[in-house]
Amino acid sequence: MKKIVTLIFVVSSAVLFSQTTIQNGGFETWDNAGTSTEEPTFYNSNKTGTDWAPNGPQTCYRDGSTFYSGTYSARVETKTYVFAVVNGSLTTGIVNAPTTSKVDGYIGTMKNTDISDIRRMAFTGRPDSLIGYYKYTQGGAAEKGKVVAYLHKGHYYDPEAATSYHPDSSANKIATALFLTPTANVGAWTRFSVPFSYLDSRTPQYIMISVTSSNDQLTTVAGSKLWLDDISVVYNPTTSITETENTQSVNVYSYDKTAYVNFYNKNVNNQYTINIYDVTGKIVATQKIESNKNNAINLSGLTTGLYIYQITGTDFNKSGKITVQ
Repeated sequence: MKKIVTLIFVVSSAVLFSQTTIQNGGFETWDNAGTSTEEPTFYNSNKTGTDWAPNGPQTCYRDGSTFYSGTYSARVETKTYVFAVVNGSLTTGIVNAPTTSKVDGYIGTMKNTDISDIRRMAFTGRPDSLIGYYKYTQGGAAEKGKVVAYLHKGHYYDPEAATSYHPDSSANKIATALFLTPTANVGAWTRFSVPFSYLDSRTPQYIMISVTSSNDQLTTVAGSKLWLDDISVVYNPTTSITETENTQSVNVYSYDKTAYVNFYNKNVNNQYTINIYDVTGKIVATQKIESNKNNAINLSGLTTGLYIYQITGTDFNKSGKITVQ
C-alpha cells in the first residue's frame, strides 16, 4: 500500500485551547416541532426574530425526509410574502428586521442595545475548520446558499459595520469561516470544509452561526432551498506527524450500550481519541483508541438517545452521530 508521510513541525507559543463543539450541530432536537415556529434547539429563525421579522412566512423547517445521518436535517427556504421576498434563515443569534426594508435587516447576538434580548452560543475553542453536509436547490440562476460562523467576544452583528440600528462590532470579531454553495443545484448530500481565518490570538467567548438559502440579502428571487446537517468543527494540532494513505476509512457504530470504532486499511498503530457528546455539547465519554484493532467504548452509564462522536488524531478527524439503546 502506498503511504505518504508528511512531517510538520510548528514552533508556537500558543496556549492549547479546549476543544469546544457546536451544540445540536446535527439538528436532532427541535423546539415547537410541527408548528410554524419550529426551530432547532439553540437556533433561531425569522419567526422568533424582532420587529417585522416574525410577520414573514416560515422559512426554517425540520426535514425528516432527507438527512445525512440521524433523523432530521434543517431546511431553509427563500419565500415570497405579499410583495416581498424573505430569505430563508437560521442562526444562533437573532434575525432583526427593524423596518420593512431588507437593507436594514441584520443578524446579531442582541437586538440593538436591548439587554433583555440576548442570544449567544458559548464557544471558547480555536478550531481549524468548519465542516458539514448540505444539499441545495436554486430558485434562480444566480442564487447560492451560505453558511458562516463568526468567533467573537462580547456582541457581534452581521453586517458588522455600524448602522442606525446597531453599533460597530468589528473589534469583537476573532475569526470567520465562510462557505458558499456553488451557483448550481446539488442534489446529493455533499461535504463542505472551510477554514477559520483568524485576525488575532484572542480566546473566543461565543460563536455566531448564520445559515441562509440566499446569500444576497437583497434578492428578489424566491424558491431557493438549502438543507444542512452535521455541522461541526475540526481542531488540528500545532505539532504533528501526519500520515495520509490513499485509502482510509473508519466504521463507527453502537450496540448494546457499547460504541465500536474500527479503522480499515490501517497497517500502523496510530492512536486517536474519541469524544462523545450529548445534544447540549457536553462530553459524556472519552477514550483513547488505536487504528489497528476494533475498539470498544463502554457507554453503559449513558441514557438511551442520540449522541455525537468526534474522533481526533494527528492524521485523521471524523465526527458523526450514534444512537445509544
